[in-house]
Amino acid sequence: MANENTLQAIIAHAKEYGFVFPSSEIYDGMGAVYDYGQWGVELKRNVREYWWKWMTQMNEQNIVGIDAAIFMHPTVWKASGHVDNFSDPMIDNKDSKKRYRVDHLIEGYAETLSKEDGEALIAAMEKHIAADDFVGLKTLIETNKIACPISKTVNWTDVRQFNLMFSTEVGSVADEASKIYLRPETAQGIFVNFLNVQKTGRMKIPFGIAQVGKAFRNEIVARGFIFRMREFEQMEMQFFVRPGSQKEWYEYWKTERMKWHSTLGIDPAKYRFHDHIKLAHYADAACDIEYEYPMGFKELEGIHSRTDFDLKNHQELSKKKLQYFDADIDPETGKAYGNYIPYVVETSIGLDRTVLMLMSEAYTEEDLSTEEKQDSRVVLKFIPKLAPVKLAILPLMKKDGLPEVAKALLDECRPHFKCFYEEKDAIGKRYRRMDAIGTPFCVTIDHQTKEDQTVTIRYRDTMVQERIHISAVKDLVLKSL
Repeated sequence: MANENTLQAIIAHAKEYGFVFPSSEIYDGMGAVYDYGQWGVELKRNVREYWWKWMTQMNEQNIVGIDAAIFMHPTVWKASGHVDNFSDPMIDNKDSKKRYRVDHLIEGYAETLSKEDGEALIAAMEKHIAADDFVGLKTLIETNKIACPISKTVNWTDVRQFNLMFSTEVGSVADEASKIYLRPETAQGIFVNFLNVQKTGRMKIPFGIAQVGKAFRNEIVARGFIFRMREFEQMEMQFFVRPGSQKEWYEYWKTERMKWHSTLGIDPAKYRFHDHIKLAHYADAACDIEYEYPMGFKELEGIHSRTDFDLKNHQELSKKKLQYFDADIDPETGKAYGNYIPYVVETSIGLDRTVLMLMSEAYTEEDLSTEEKQDSRVVLKFIPKLAPVKLAILPLMKKDGLPEVAKALLDECRPHFKCFYEEKDAIGKRYRRMDAIGTPFCVTIDHQTKEDQTVTIRYRDTMVQERIHISAVKDLVLKSL
């Protein structure tokens, strides 16, 4: 169930505490473009590194990484199908002159209906989209009297496709400039480097290539904070397999990716699989892992069986062979598998959407009032390994040698994990600030510390405090990670 109030609270909290800012805000910002602040960039980096380590270091499959350029030869996007097929059905309201993605318009209206009626409307919409039935989509909008949120009228244009790629020009002389595109996905950089990686790494199928990088899509109606942006970051892995084995690997990666999600400390009931009704032009099977955001269940990660579409098309247009020689013996024929174009199973997760998921899950408002006084706090309950700051070190006073002891502890800990040091304000206010950015542990240095080398450690989620020896602090935090 969508909860717009929760989303707005998260957006306000993200700005107030240095997680996410509207881009170019002093110039009134840009729609669907955001900057990550000092704590947001730490959270994002932690997620990126955790995914990367899981894929390329901890996974039992043979997976390596690359970092391909954003700019690519324009024929890459012809071969991939993006020039001809990368578009969304759009519709304009003649009175407000506003343009809408058809699925967003209908989904927004469906949220105002009963659960049964809303699901029926979405099912009808997906059926028309799967059939590229634009007349049927417009009829669905008009029959249900779905009005423009601005003009409140049902005066619509016909539905038509709108390509989502950004284009630019490369070249020093205007007349000689060539049109190129900002990549709308990171996968193609992997495909065009398939043989480079396979030969230089002596990779044997099955194997994977992972990449994290920026992608760009000209979303006409971008909404949901950092859920849908024009500039965003993807974490993708393309897994190359023998033709005929792709469905088994597709099921394998569905299971494997949910294992990763299960380590994030999120209730499994907040996830679900959604099989695609209309498959992309390159796929023979596809599903989304959806998470229940404040605006309802939405796509977080896609898992696709891409067949040999990409490598085959790049081979055809480049005139370069993108084949693999498999010397293993086929048990059915008794002969080597020989040369073939590998099939591909893809996992693709939005890094920004993952950050929003973690913030949505972590954001907690607690009423701590007693009969004596009113009190509350907002806390971000990140699991420690993803929290932007792992340990806050807080001398009780700015004198009597307490800062010196605190800074010695800081010097011991910060080579191992992100720490934060603060002397200003009452200790209770400092605790609340650390709660608000999700710091799992706070250590207070007081006068007793100088006597017996013990400190007060406070646990974020329970607010329980206990005395431990200062030498045990580093290991306690490391154990939690």
